[in-house]
Amino acid sequence: MWRTSNWREETRGLFRLAGPLIVNNLAIAGMQFADVVMAGRLGAESLAAVAVGSSIWFFGFVMCLGVLMAISPIAARLFGAGNPELIGRYTRQGMYLGIAFGLLLIVLAHLTVKSLLVVIGVDESFRDLTVGYVLAIIPGAPAIFVFLALRFTTEGIGYTRPIMFTSILSLICNVFLNYVLMFGHFGAPALGVAGCGLASAITMWLIMIALATYMMLSPRHKPLRIFSRVAPLRPSVLKEILILGVPIAVTITAEAGLFNAVSILMGTRGAAIAAAHQIAINFAATMFMVPLALSAAITIRVGHALGAGNAQAARFSGALGILICACFMTCSAAFLLIFRHAVVGLYTNDASVTSIAISLLLMAAIFQVADGIQIGAAGALRGYKDTRLPMAINTFAFWVLAFPLAYLAAVTFKSPPSYVWGGFVVGLTVAAILLAWRYAYVSLSALSKE
Repeated sequence: MWRTSNWREETRGLFRLAGPLIVNNLAIAGMQFADVVMAGRLGAESLAAVAVGSSIWFFGFVMCLGVLMAISPIAARLFGAGNPELIGRYTRQGMYLGIAFGLLLIVLAHLTVKSLLVVIGVDESFRDLTVGYVLAIIPGAPAIFVFLALRFTTEGIGYTRPIMFTSILSLICNVFLNYVLMFGHFGAPALGVAGCGLASAITMWLIMIALATYMMLSPRHKPLRIFSRVAPLRPSVLKEILILGVPIAVTITAEAGLFNAVSILMGTRGAAIAAAHQIAINFAATMFMVPLALSAAITIRVGHALGAGNAQAARFSGALGILICACFMTCSAAFLLIFRHAVVGLYTNDASVTSIAISLLLMAAIFQVADGIQIGAAGALRGYKDTRLPMAINTFAFWVLAFPLAYLAAVTFKSPPSYVWGGFVVGLTVAAILLAWRYAYVSLSALSKE
């Protein structure tokens, strides 16, 4: 399995799946980049409002995303075993879950977001703007979760090109609608930060409709019988999705929640620090989109191999995928070290914001390799349907170690922002070591049972 020809074949197979997903993730990052840059043109308060508001929205979004991610390894196993006709029932139940999640988030946002910002202590200068952003984006929640149920289905069968096309559509729509609704072009009112949230909500509905229509008409998806009938709720199928998906949700929320919780903490330190944090985290998140896509492709490759009964190929796929994630993030770290001043210049000309953002990008360069290893290992473990211990590992690394350190630096000692980001370095390093160890153990155990 370790011959050069196998490395080349597996790398090609991985990137065939990951290529469209990389485009998808970079398009999502492009939307976030556009939101940040366009909000920055409205001033530091508007940029800070988008930073904190998007963090609150993303915290709820990523929890639901994690549950729906269970559809991908389930579909991959069934497809690898030659049972595509069973996949549609999981997709339908996933769509029902998505609608329920979306409606729940809408209710929670209207009931809690304003009081939450007061409790956290977000600066009053942009608190109302933050509320407006969250309430404008939240109507898109049901649509994006139905979209994700469909996305993870087509991802699980190894056909990722539709995801790429819908992501390109989302980028175009979001930037255009931002231009119209934030600044009041083509006769629309200038809604500012709220217009940014509304543009995202409209885009979510458009891409859900686009992907559903495509999958309804596509010959590749006909054997899945997703839209063959309106099926009743199936408690056994919902239970299977939840048992696998809840640990995934906790795992990814542990990391994403850490980054977003720190964004909210930065909102207590004033507009300049919050804006600088948003610039640095936005760029770091953009680079992270590549290993994130590779992680999803690793899940599929491992799932297909295990579904076909080939544990040796599954172990090789996972190990090579983790290595590729680490190599990419090493290159990303080197880029940040060399070009961090130019990167910050893309976002702002404010001198106080610039100096803080540059120091944060230096910290980002330090933790990126560990970030690549841990996300690659997590993807490989999902292919084995191993989700509970990774959940415990991430919870420990990010919330027992990293968050207390970040909180102490940000709130207790009022330390410089780069000290706050030291918590990221500790958490990601520990997660990378433990998840890589877990993958080695699980994949070897599966191989010994073959």
